[in-house]
Amino acid sequence: MSAVVAGASAPVAGATRRPRGGLIRAILRNRKAVVGAALLLLFILLAAFPGLFVPGAHHDPQAIGDLPLQHPSGSHWLGTTGLGQDVYAQLIYSTRESLVIAVVAGLGATILSVIIGVSAAYLGGFADDGLSMLTDIFLVLPTFPLIIVLATYAGKGNLTVIIIVLVLTGWSYGARQMRAQALSLRNRDFLESARVRGERRSYIIVVEVLPTMISLIVANFLGAALYSVLTAAGLQFLGLGDPNSLSWGTMLYWAQNQGALVNGLPAWALSPGLAVALLGVSFALLNYAFDEISNPALRPVRRRRARSAS
Repeated sequence: MSAVVAGASAPVAGATRRPRGGLIRAILRNRKAVVGAALLLLFILLAAFPGLFVPGAHHDPQAIGDLPLQHPSGSHWLGTTGLGQDVYAQLIYSTRESLVIAVVAGLGATILSVIIGVSAAYLGGFADDGLSMLTDIFLVLPTFPLIIVLATYAGKGNLTVIIIVLVLTGWSYGARQMRAQALSLRNRDFLESARVRGERRSYIIVVEVLPTMISLIVANFLGAALYSVLTAAGLQFLGLGDPNSLSWGTMLYWAQNQGALVNGLPAWALSPGLAVALLGVSFALLNYAFDEISNPALRPVRRRRARSAS
């Protein structure tokens, strides 16, 4: 999330439009961006085409087998669960739900952040005071206990409820950053020109303000997606998700519930945790890389590092 804060301090970055070819070259030259994009692409492929990565004998990850609690072998690469289900197949098929949670919840939190943050800055007055007070309230609330309470009473086991809870608890930090950058743009000449032309407020916000904040919006989405995938896995591990669903958090729940480590099956417990960590790393690397690319204050640092390395 630190990259989101850095993005807020570079309002000029979004306003300086980089040619499309220059942006692509900058991404390809950034090691963080390349590694993060490669990891994310791998997870997208696993989520879209899980059957391509699972042997034909285990295409049904929920199929109950005759060999429970088996150690990794040639037929079961990561062993089996207490019901004889193939752990590797469950790991691959669980990618889809985990990635959907990260993308949908991250996108929802980002949209809410943009609406509240930019509206508060541009409208000003009573609207700014009210929206800022609402943002401050959500910022000081103890997030994870609130998530547990909401997920428990709103509908335990419902994926839609989990996503809504993640959106409602993950927008406030980004809204604060959006408001700060929108305030820095409020009195710029191009906005004054739009007001003089008689443009509507909605037009000014959507067409004039938001395009100059793309770098911060993307950084906020990546940070919110990282928050969502880690928090959702924590909720499911605590048993607040659907125990019959296929996700990495649910795999962790059943591994702990059926004593994977006690029975000498560390692969069952460690593989979903490693998958969650790698997906989080992909979002974090893209977040940091995009901030480096879009923030002019960081470019001299990169040049000095390149000169010292040579």
